[in-house]
Amino acid sequence: MSPAPLSESRDPLPLPLTSSSSSTARAHRSNSFAEHPDDFELESIYVDDLKTHYSSDDPETPSSPMTRSRRKDRHHDNDRSSSANMNSSSSVEYRRKNASVDGHDPLSPSMQTEALLQRESFSLDDDHDKQASASLKDLSPQDQKNFALLVLLYFLQGVPMGLAMGSVPFLLKSKLSYGEIGVFSLASYPYSMKLLWSPIVDAIWSKRMGRRKSWIVPIQTLSAIMLLWLGANADRLMAEASSKLYTFTFVFFSLVMLCATQDVAVDGWALTLLSVENLSYASTAQTVGLTAGQFLSFTVFLAFNSPDFANRYFRSTPSDVGLFTLGGYLTFWGWTYFIVTLGLAVFKKEERTSNRDGLVSVYKTMWRVIKLKHVQTFIIIHLIAKIGFQANDAVTNLKLLEKGFTQEDMALTVLIDFPFEIGLGYYAGKWCAYFPPMTLWMWAFIGRLVAAVLAHITVWIFPKDGVVESGYLLVVIAEHIFSTFTSTVMFVAVSAFHAKIADPGIGGTYMTLLATVSNLGGTFPRIFVLKLVDAFTIATCVPLPDANTPFEPFSCALEGDKKLCKAQGGVCNIEQDGYYITNVICILIGVLTFWGYIKPAATRLSALPLKAWREASGPRSS
Repeated sequence: MSPAPLSESRDPLPLPLTSSSSSTARAHRSNSFAEHPDDFELESIYVDDLKTHYSSDDPETPSSPMTRSRRKDRHHDNDRSSSANMNSSSSVEYRRKNASVDGHDPLSPSMQTEALLQRESFSLDDDHDKQASASLKDLSPQDQKNFALLVLLYFLQGVPMGLAMGSVPFLLKSKLSYGEIGVFSLASYPYSMKLLWSPIVDAIWSKRMGRRKSWIVPIQTLSAIMLLWLGANADRLMAEASSKLYTFTFVFFSLVMLCATQDVAVDGWALTLLSVENLSYASTAQTVGLTAGQFLSFTVFLAFNSPDFANRYFRSTPSDVGLFTLGGYLTFWGWTYFIVTLGLAVFKKEERTSNRDGLVSVYKTMWRVIKLKHVQTFIIIHLIAKIGFQANDAVTNLKLLEKGFTQEDMALTVLIDFPFEIGLGYYAGKWCAYFPPMTLWMWAFIGRLVAAVLAHITVWIFPKDGVVESGYLLVVIAEHIFSTFTSTVMFVAVSAFHAKIADPGIGGTYMTLLATVSNLGGTFPRIFVLKLVDAFTIATCVPLPDANTPFEPFSCALEGDKKLCKAQGGVCNIEQDGYYITNVICILIGVLTFWGYIKPAATRLSALPLKAWREASGPRSS
C-alpha cells in the first residue's frame, strides 16, 4: 500500500479579493473583473514574524512581502504531492496531482481562484477573508457532510483499484505465467493515461443533473453493473484464467477506466463541495478514502480470502476456501455502488458551476507545455527512471509466493508495512523543506536500487524446505519497509518539484501532465519485465524414477506446462530462474541510465530558474 505521504508544514493563508470600503471603488473593481477575469488571481502569503525575509524564487522578481516564497523557508511550498499508489509491490503511484504532503496544505493560488470563479454564488462583495479550519471537527456542518461524501466517493473508487493492482495478480499467480500476469497488468494503464480524456470530463455535462454528477452517477452505475457481472462470473473466470485471460483483462481494464474517469470528476467536484477556505481538506479526503479502499481490497481481502488464515483464526473445522471469495466480495461492492449512487442522485444537489476554459484550449495548453525543452527532458527522465526497479516492484512478491511464502504472510507483511509508510512519508515531506527536491529524489533513487539488490538476496535465501520461520519473515518485512521508504521519498520529492516548477497560470494542467507521465513511467515497462522472466527461465519436467508411465522430458517454464508436469506425475526442475537475470538487467539499466543521463539531467533541471518552466502560458506568466 502507498497512501499519500504525510508531513508537517505551515499553512499559507489566502489573500482574498476583498471589496473596498468605498462603494465607488467596489463598483470599479467589479466592472474590471467582469471585463478582465484573467487578471485576477488569489495570491498566498505566510503569516510570520517581522524578522522573516521574503524573496521570490525568480531572480528577476523584486523582493516583496507579498511574494510566494521565503528565503527562510524556501522549499515550504514544495511539500505538495499527488494521490495514492497502491501497494509496495506494484508501486503504481496514482495519487492526486495536487494533494499535499501533510494532507491539508492549501491548493495553489490559481486553483483557489478557479474554485472561486466556478461557483455561481461568487461575488467580489463577499467576505472571502476566512481562515481554514484548524481540524476536521472545526469544519462547518455542511463542510463536514461534504467531506464525508468525498471520502465515501474516493473509498468506492479505491475498492476496485485495490483488486486490479493488488489482490487479483496475486490470486492469478498460481494459474498464470509471469508473462500472462504481465498481460493482465495492462488493466492498470487507464489510470496512468486519464489526462487524455480529463478535459472532456470538465467540458461536457448536463445542466439539469450538474457538472460533476453528470459523470459520477452514470459511471458508478456502470461500475456497479460490471462489479455484479464480475461477481457472478469471477470464480469461473479464475478457474479458466489462462483461456479467459483477455476477457478478464478487458473487464478490469474497463473497470479501471471508469474509476479513473470518476477520479477526474470527483477531483473537480471537490473544488466546489467544500468552502473555499477549507479546500485543502479535499486532499485529506482523497488520501483517507483511496487508502482505505485500497487497503481493504488488498491487505484485508487477501487475508480473509486465505483458507489458512480462516482455518487458523475463525474455524474449528478446516475448509479449503477463505472467509471471502472473490465473487462474493465483488457482488457485495456492486450492490454497495448501486445504493450509494441512488442516494447521490436523489439526495445530493450540486451547485451550478461555470467553465472558463474550453475543451480545445486545454489540449492546446498541454501541447504548449510538452513543447518546452526542459519539460521534454523531464518527461524522458520520468519514462526511464523506474526501469531499474521494475523487477523488484512487479515480480519479487510473486516470486516469494511461488516459492512457498503464504498469502497470509504476504498480507501480514503489507499490514505491518502500512503504518511505517505513513510515518516515513511524513518525514520525507519534512525533508523536502530542507533539501532540494531533486537532490532528495536522486538519493532515494540510489536507495531504491539498493532495495532491488536486497530483494534479490531475500528471494535467493528463501528456505529450501519451504517452511517460513519468524526470522525469515522478519527479513521479508524489513526488505518491504526499506523498499517502500525509498519509493515514498522518491514520490514525495518529485511531487514537490512538480509543485515548484508548475506555472501558476495553468497549474492544474501542468501538474496533471507531469503526474501522468510519472505514473506511465512506472506502468509501461511492467509487461515487458514480466515476459522477460518467462523468457529467461529454463525448467525441465522429468518423470520420477518410480513413475508408472514414463515420458520424455519437456520444458515446464510456463505455468500451464508446470501443471501438465504435475498431472503426469513428473517433477519440474528449475535450472535457471528468470527472475534473477531480469532483476540484474533492470538494476544495471538503472545504474547506467542514472549516472549516464538521469543524474546530470536532473541536476541541470533542478538548477534552472522558475522562468525557464513558465514559457508555456505566454503573457500570463511573465
